[in-house]
Amino acid sequence: MKNIEISEIATLPTKHGTFQIQAFKDETGKEHLAIFTKNLSELDAPIVRVHSECLTGDAIGSVKCDCGEQLNFALELIAKEGGLVIYHRQEGRNIGLLNKVNAYALQDKGYDTVAANHQLGFRADERTYEIVEFILHHLKINALKLLTNNPAKIESLSDIKIVERLPIKITPNPHNEAYLKTKKEQMGHLL
Repeated sequence: MKNIEISEIATLPTKHGTFQIQAFKDETGKEHLAIFTKNLSELDAPIVRVHSECLTGDAIGSVKCDCGEQLNFALELIAKEGGLVIYHRQEGRNIGLLNKVNAYALQDKGYDTVAANHQLGFRADERTYEIVEFILHHLKINALKLLTNNPAKIESLSDIKIVERLPIKITPNPHNEAYLKTKKEQMGHLL
């Protein structure tokens, strides 16, 4: 990747612990965030979570998905164990916020998350991971323990040695049971 702008490293105290942060602006203008523990460079295979942006789940607390819970789980674990969260700015599996809300409206009419994306002319998942590999290389991470339920994320990191996949276990609720079932049955998520 070319023309990536990289910020300085700053300290960010949070409710989960104190992290270091560094921002990366890609060629499209999207700004991604690396959130990591101070000891990251000392870890042979740090825990890494590639967390795709979800404004509704991460910031507003939606229970329609499991995104906010996954982010909190990852930040708590990484604050204790050491590692990195890459906040991957590809809202709605990279269809954008406006289309995500349109997909939600279709879900209100009975479509599942995959069918709603298809109705809008998108694949089930439009994300790409080039910036993720760039960030990992920039931070000199050659091996990691990937915190994910998504096999596509495992496959996307072909240049990095994944020594272990760590699952994220979130208790379903009545609002996201069907969503999680679709992720498992149609998208192959390891739930």
